[in-house]
Amino acid sequence: MSNIKVTVPDIGNYTDVPVIEVLVSNGDQVEAEAVLLVLESDKSTLEVPAPAGGTVRNLTIKVGDKVSQGTPICELESTAAEAAAPAAAASAAEAAAPAAKPEPTPAAPAPVAAAGGDVEVTIPDIGDYTDVPVIELLVSDGDTVEKDATLLVLESDKSTLEVPAPAAGTVKGLKLKVGDKVSQGTPVCVLSGAAGTAAPAASPVPSEAPKAAAVAAAASASTPAPAPAPAAAGGADVEVTIPDIGNYTDVPVIELLVGEGDMVEKDATLLVLESDKSTLEVPAPASGTVKGLKLKVGDKVSQGTAVCTLVGAGGASAPAAAPAASAAPSSAAVAPQPPAPNITAAVTDGAPPKPPQPAADGKQVPYAGPATRKFARELGVDLFQIKGSGARGRVLIEDVQAFVKQRLAQPAPAAAAAAPSGGMGIPPIPAVDFSQFGEIETKALARIRKLSAAHLHRAWLNIPHVTQTDDADITELEAFRKAATEDAGVKLTLLPFIIKAVAVALKAYPEFNSSLAPDGENIILKKYVHVGFAADTPNGLVVPVVRNADQKGIVELARETAELAKKARDGKLKPDEMKGGCFSISSLGGIGGSHFTPIVNAPEVGILGVSKSQMKPVWDGKQFVPRLMCPLSLSYDHRVIDGAYAARFIVLLGKLLSDLRRLTL
Repeated sequence: MSNIKVTVPDIGNYTDVPVIEVLVSNGDQVEAEAVLLVLESDKSTLEVPAPAGGTVRNLTIKVGDKVSQGTPICELESTAAEAAAPAAAASAAEAAAPAAKPEPTPAAPAPVAAAGGDVEVTIPDIGDYTDVPVIELLVSDGDTVEKDATLLVLESDKSTLEVPAPAAGTVKGLKLKVGDKVSQGTPVCVLSGAAGTAAPAASPVPSEAPKAAAVAAAASASTPAPAPAPAAAGGADVEVTIPDIGNYTDVPVIELLVGEGDMVEKDATLLVLESDKSTLEVPAPASGTVKGLKLKVGDKVSQGTAVCTLVGAGGASAPAAAPAASAAPSSAAVAPQPPAPNITAAVTDGAPPKPPQPAADGKQVPYAGPATRKFARELGVDLFQIKGSGARGRVLIEDVQAFVKQRLAQPAPAAAAAAPSGGMGIPPIPAVDFSQFGEIETKALARIRKLSAAHLHRAWLNIPHVTQTDDADITELEAFRKAATEDAGVKLTLLPFIIKAVAVALKAYPEFNSSLAPDGENIILKKYVHVGFAADTPNGLVVPVVRNADQKGIVELARETAELAKKARDGKLKPDEMKGGCFSISSLGGIGGSHFTPIVNAPEVGILGVSKSQMKPVWDGKQFVPRLMCPLSLSYDHRVIDGAYAARFIVLLGKLLSDLRRLTL
């Protein structure tokens, strides 16, 4: 067993560089190349790796200390003494490597494996940024999570960052809450039961901080790469390109918030990019008019991809949405180039995140994280229609779920919410002063009419209606009805016969006795037969429901429909007497008219319209004979019922009404 003295490596001509993070403490076990601490100058950050594996002893550095090359850090107590020499040689070789040779990006700090297979989870590498607020906490103590499941969400003023689980396990000792500010290395929790996990905590994007010695060697280059400059036409136009988004390429455009010819203000959001773990808004570098827009939703972009030209952005000299390159370092103080900001960058130190700015068309950019955006896209939900319940109006996954449930329950108002509308979701009619043409009177719409109108409007907008018509020969039925009325003890109308026929037909064709499931992928078949009938009242249309119509005779149906109709006219129907219908009948036979198109009474899938019977000449094979024909109009939901099925249903109804003996079968 031997101790290896660890000191600050060659960091060029820099001295008194502050320590901004210490990622180990006395007694910690570390692997070779694990990050011990992070330094930060005014232009760059620098991770100091362990030259070998071992146990940290005699740690002499704390956050805030200022160090230079050779400053002691700690000792590594190692059982593998031979590891020191190769590690030191490798460090020296890296320091001597030419600047042109790129070094591999180091991994984020590895989670510390605790006894019993537990993993300490810390905030991964988030670049130069500190004090980034936690805006969502998606787990709590005791939760079981899978590897890569999101634990929490951080947010800067322009992007969001999800912190994934480095392994599967049970969350223990959760140390954070919403509103806490974190930096790289901040403890999150322990994942218990993650035995055998040696992978480092996943970083959302590759770390841009190179190894200490390699950065020092690379810093010897005297001239940095020049900053890209926008192509300006006469000092007035600015070419906008995708800014520096780290090592990411082919990042999809998920929202385009401007169009050709739009006027935008400086810093207004032009478009939104999204990786699998974060979102990034691309702001306008200056005010101007959008010309030559080259992107559309779904395009994949990288740093430097052309977006558009901002015309009239006079005096704009900054690069198009890209940060300016650092000035060339002087010979007296050669500094390493700062790491390029990754896609999660844009944190103002200590400043709370703010919601996105309105787009050029006045819409508020949806304020949501990557997981929420992905969830909404999978369901086909427009985030512009959702009001967020999270902090500062942030749209959460729960908001999307609630929106979808509302749409399924009341589709029409939700669909119409995106556009101005009049009462009951009807598009507004231009205001007209009718009094200029003569005398008028304004009368309030009856409450029943308001409710039924809204319901019918939703049904008409959201159900693909088809109406099929036929005539039923009720000559014998009508003769029987008149003859049997005296013996029945109750007035027999055509309605109870039709209800009975419908009940028999629903048994024969059960898809008419169903409802479409909310998921749109199943139908719910009902084993009961409750038939509603439209009752005309002074206050409007209501639909009482006759329960178990298939189990009742004609006289019983006649008595029940008469009682329900009287209650409807007197305004005494109970709510339960208008619920649970499987199929509806709208009869206009007592008024007149021919065929019409009844509207399906959702969530039912069919409705039968009955018009006034008329004597018509019918060919019996030898001659025309007078027959009493009853017009039938069958409307149905074409998502559930197809034309052939509906045709068979209405033909059966005609047969049942033309021959009463069939009702007894």
